[in-house]
Order: sequence, then C-alpha cells, then structure tokens
Amino acid sequence: MADEEDTVHYKGTAGGWGSVKGMARIAGMERPTPAVLRTLERQNKVKGFMCVSCAWTKPKQPHMFEFCENGAKATLWELTTRRCTPAFFAEHTVSELRDWRDHDLEQQGRLTHPMRYDRASDSYLPCSWEEAFEAIGAELKALAPASTVFYASGRASLETAYLYALFARMYGHNNLPDSSNMCHETTSVGLKKVIGSPVGTCVLSDFELCDAIFFFGQNTGSNSPRLLHPLQEAVGRGCKIVTFNPVREKGLEEFKNPQNPAEMLTGKKTLISQLYLQVKAGGDIAAILGMIKHVLAVEAQRWAEQKQHVIDVDFIEQHTTGFEAMRMKVEAIGWDEIERESALSRGDIEQAADIYISAHRTIAMYGMGLTQHFHGSDTLAMLTNLMLLKGNVGRDGTGISPVRGHSNVQGQRTVGISEKPELVPLDRLAEQFQFEPPREKGMNTVESCEKILSGEVRAFIGLGGNFVRAIPERERMEAAWQRMRLTVQIATKLNRSHLINGEIAYLLPCLGRSEEDMQESGPQTVTMEDSLSCIHGSFGKNKPASADLKSEVAIVAGLAKATLAPNPKVPWDEWVADYAKIRDAIQWTYPDEFADFNQRVFTPGGFYRGNPARERIWKTESKKALFTVPKMLNALGFEDKNDRWRLITLRSNDQFNTTIYGYSDRLRGIEETRDVLLMNPEDVAAAGLTEGQIVALASDAGDGVDRRVDGLAVTPFLLPRGCVAGYYPELNPLIPLWYHDQLSKTPAAKAVPVRIIV
Repeated sequence: MADEEDTVHYKGTAGGWGSVKGMARIAGMERPTPAVLRTLERQNKVKGFMCVSCAWTKPKQPHMFEFCENGAKATLWELTTRRCTPAFFAEHTVSELRDWRDHDLEQQGRLTHPMRYDRASDSYLPCSWEEAFEAIGAELKALAPASTVFYASGRASLETAYLYALFARMYGHNNLPDSSNMCHETTSVGLKKVIGSPVGTCVLSDFELCDAIFFFGQNTGSNSPRLLHPLQEAVGRGCKIVTFNPVREKGLEEFKNPQNPAEMLTGKKTLISQLYLQVKAGGDIAAILGMIKHVLAVEAQRWAEQKQHVIDVDFIEQHTTGFEAMRMKVEAIGWDEIERESALSRGDIEQAADIYISAHRTIAMYGMGLTQHFHGSDTLAMLTNLMLLKGNVGRDGTGISPVRGHSNVQGQRTVGISEKPELVPLDRLAEQFQFEPPREKGMNTVESCEKILSGEVRAFIGLGGNFVRAIPERERMEAAWQRMRLTVQIATKLNRSHLINGEIAYLLPCLGRSEEDMQESGPQTVTMEDSLSCIHGSFGKNKPASADLKSEVAIVAGLAKATLAPNPKVPWDEWVADYAKIRDAIQWTYPDEFADFNQRVFTPGGFYRGNPARERIWKTESKKALFTVPKMLNALGFEDKNDRWRLITLRSNDQFNTTIYGYSDRLRGIEETRDVLLMNPEDVAAAGLTEGQIVALASDAGDGVDRRVDGLAVTPFLLPRGCVAGYYPELNPLIPLWYHDQLSKTPAAKAVPVRIIV
C-alpha cells in the first residue's frame, strides 16, 4: 500500500475544530433564521425535534448538544432564509435548470407555493392546492392502479407513511418502493432469511457492555457522527474496534469530541479502531470466511489440548442449523484464495479473528459497503455465520447492527411501506377500514424503473427524496420518465427530480420537521423509528417557511380524498386535524409493536418496539438461526480482467444522500470539487496516468450499453489496488439497472465494473 503522504488526505481527526468550522461555513451559506440556535438546542431531545439526517438512536440522557456536524447542516439547510418562489420559476425554464448543479438547485431555498408544470412554456406556474389535488385525483382515477408508483423517501413520519401506504392500497396497488430499496433492503431480506428479523438486533445499552465491535463498509465520521460518542466511550472502557473498509475513513480512525473542552483545548484524541483493514471492494466474504476459518482452527486446537471451547457449542446445538455444512466448506477453502479475494494477508485476518475470539460479547456493524453488492445478501449471511459461532446474537452486549441512513427509513417499512404484501397485516387493514387490500406483489425501486423504461408505469408520486437522481441508469431513466402521464413530487427544496416531468406534473411543497405543524386540534407531534428500533416523538416549533405550505400528512390526505371514494371508516379530515388519531389507527393495525402508542410518544430514549431475534425467537422456516454455506468468495457480479476497475461510489462530508450542502470533503482532504477519480498512487503510475489528469469512466458491464461520465480529475488516494472511487450520485449513470443484489435488488453501487478512458 502506498504511503499516505503520496495521496490526498486529512491530517486532522473526525470531530474537533474542523467539525465546528464545517457547521459555521454552511451557516454562512444558508443564512438560517434566528430560530436556528433554539432549534439545535432542542434537536434529538425529549419533546424536541428529531433530526432529519441519519437514523442513529437518541439516548435517554442526551448530551448538551445532541447533534453532529451533518445533523446541524441538515437543520441549517431546512431553516435557511432563502426562498424558491414562483418568481424564481418565472425567470427560469425547466430545461435551463437541468444544467444547474445539485447544490445550486437546492441553494435557491425553501419551496413556498404549489406549482404546476406547463409543458407549452417549459416552466412551473403557481396553482392552488385545490387545483392540484383535483387534477392529480382525476388523473389517478383515469389510470389503472397497477400502472402507478407511490415512492417514499426515508424522512416522512410514521403517521405520514401509514396514511400513504393506506392510500396506495385503497387505490388498488402495493407499488410502494422506498429509499430502503436502494440501501438496506439487503438487510431486510438477508437478515430475515438467516435470523428471522429484517432489522438489527441491538439496543443502545449493548454498546455499554460489548468487548469488541466489528465494522464493515460504513463511514461513521460523515454519515452518522453521533455514533462516535458511544464508540469513544466503548474504547475508553477497553472495547476493541476492528474495521474492514476499502476506504480509510477518519471517523473510524480517530475522534476528537467537540463537546469535550479538554479535548478541544489540548488536542487529545481517541483512536477508534485498534485494527483497520482495507479489504478490496467486494472482498468482505473472503475476509469474514478467513476469520471463521481461524476461529474453527483455534477451536479444534484448544479442545484437543485443553478441552475448552472457543465457539458456543450449546448455542449452536440449541439455536442453529447448518453448522456442519458451513464448517466443512470453510475448512476446505485455502488461505491463498482468501488472501487473493480479500487483498488482505492471512496474518491480518487472523489478528482480527483473535480479537473476536477473546471477546465475550461482540457487536457487528455495517453499512452500504456490505449491502450494495451483487452478492450483498451472501456477504451478510457470512457475517451472520461469524456472529452465530459464539452466540453473539440474542444476549446483552451482542448483536448485528446495520447503520441506517435516513431518519425514518426503517420506521416507514414498519407501518406498511412495502411492496411485499406478506409483510403487511392486510387482514387487519381489511377489517379495520372495510376494504379489500390488493394481494399482488408490488414493485420495488428496480422493478419500478424497469417498468418506467418499458412504458408500463404511467404515474409516479414521490413523497420526498430525489428519486431520479438517486437511481442507476440516469440518462435512460430521464428519457423514459418524460413519457409518463403524471409525475408528482412532495418536497421542501428544489432538486433534479423536479425537473424531469411527465406530461402532467405538480410540485407540492411541505413543512419541514423543525417547523410548527398547526392543525385544527393544535400543534402536532409526529414520530419516527431509529435504526435500533426505538420510536421517538418530534415536535416542531419554528415558523413555517411559507404560509402556503402544508404538512406531509395533509398533502397525502388531500390526494387520497381527491382520488378515492368516501369511506366512513377512513376519516381523512379527522386524521389531519389530530395526528394522535392516526397513532390510534397504527396501534390497532400493529398492536404488539405500538401498544399505548400515544402514551409513549415522548419516552426518554424512545420506546423499543421489540425484536424476536433479540429474544432468540427465530422466525425462520426452521425456527432456528441459519448457518449458510458460502457459494462464492467475493460479492461481485463480474470477473476481474485487465483494464477493468472496481468502482466504489461515496458520499462526501458535505452531503446527505443526494443533498449536497457544499464542496468540502474535509475528512478525505478533498476541497472545492466533486469531479474526482480516486486511485491508489501505484495504480495511477501503472496505468500511465498523472495526478490531475482529466479522464472519463465508462461502463465495463459487458452488456453493450454505452454508459459514461466525463471530466474526472485523477486524484491519488489510499485505496486497495484495482479499486477506484468517486462521488454519488454523479457516478450513478455507470451503474446498470440490472446490476443489483440477487435477493433484495439493491443497486450494487460499491463495486461497479468500469474502464478508464483517456
């Protein structure tokens, strides 16, 4: 591996003064309202408002400032004083705006009025809410329900998500893709298959008891910085952290706590990872298998010499199936194959395995570096194999903990946003609301895109998000998108998805979560679920950005009323007037998870909705946790060959999903640009390239489709040989729509086959 000094890098730590300066810089750009300081003080606290950024949990006893750099940026972004009014749209055609950068579009500020796209003038024109609802409802009535898609991003509240899913099913379809399809659907499908649970098994107290934490493919420093607090505390009491990631991420290397005056003034920092292994993109299966191989070898040796077990034989016998088949396969694979596929040495893998062996309680954490692969589900199954070996699921201080992105992406699935009818209590909904829910499987994100391309999908409603920008195959999708009859976008700020329109299109502006949601019964509370399955109430107090905004609940109800026949069992107006009545309905539909919902909304630390796997109740076909036999040693959907590279797509430190706050990726040492191609300096030299040279990337998927992104500056960076990296969503056009995890259909954005074009 090349030396860090030969590459772009950040010399500081995660957190520290860099974090403070990063927040101040975005504050200067957004010019937020004076309420921002009061809002930040309430952020992620009981009876405060819940951050719209990551889904990391909120502690019972919050810090004085219970927000991180990116959480503050999200709040500053929402509380901007900039306004995107009808006057702005009168000055710019939609075609003109398509040439603007993502950051510049959102910098126009908060949307203020409902807008209708006028194809003749290629511009947005203001309209009334009544006109928008009536026109959209008329179009939906004229279409076959199966030809429509209701997409949900991960930021909508539980109340909104529940009504949105009900609207879709009463309309007649289960076409409810969501942002989870693009990131952690592999978790929902893969974990459910092997332990019977579609979500992680940890709670916050587990991080106070664990002896080791293993990270795979997750960038804590930029994507979930509040997680650094429990990690720092864990390291302080002797917990050992091991990280597997192709990219060296500062947040999992070292951290300086901005809320600790001593650390800020003295320069003291915490080394987070005791061992940091740069596994090759897609090579996690081999790395984890190597750890298992070493654990099994030590088990055999200790039993032979000392009659002591390393693995938890009682747990394996009582709670699992498939162990012997897995063991035989692992023992048959040689170390040369493991080292080749992982790009790690046997010694490094065994060192990591020794930490696992010595730990009584272990937590495994992972991000999209595991889930966004062609064989991501197989990688997750291999990680589960490792955890089951020592009974590290279903006891305190242990567990599998995916790190989710959007603040309620997990929760909206909990209350019905799913294309899979078997995951939703349709019989209870039928009884509750006196209608017959559709039983046919709906479309997920990839399937929706495929049917938009084929012309079978005629309408798309987007509840938040930036769908067109986030999906693969951008050029093909944008062309097909404009052949749809109807597109509707519910949003707070302008983004590229609002500029790619069907024949009829509406842009509907909604309240932000930090803003007061005043309805007939008074100010309203909404709720969301964090990545540890805890439910939190959120209460906005700020003055809305415009008097013409409606809440997401009110918008969904308005669309439903304009589309559906009246049903006395479905009181849309009453729900809009009082969200507590929506929570009563959720409780009736999901009595086990949401008992006494309204009484528990503001439980400190949230209320836990439960997880059978945590109780060692395995809701699998065998009623046991499943060891699986590895079918491959890497997660790729292609073979390596000369001039083919594995492309990793990344988010920057100034970014949340497709939202670009600015052009500083401080924690990687990259400033003022996103048009970069990160490469190992040895690969730069071997390829005959030079630092700063402008190149293009082209798809090397072998399917004959021309996919290309130009204008990338070659930038030396510490990566495994054979891997290159660049920013999401700019490089999404290189990802084939068919290139996705085989079980979940999550796009495989973390190892895309590409060529470098000079």
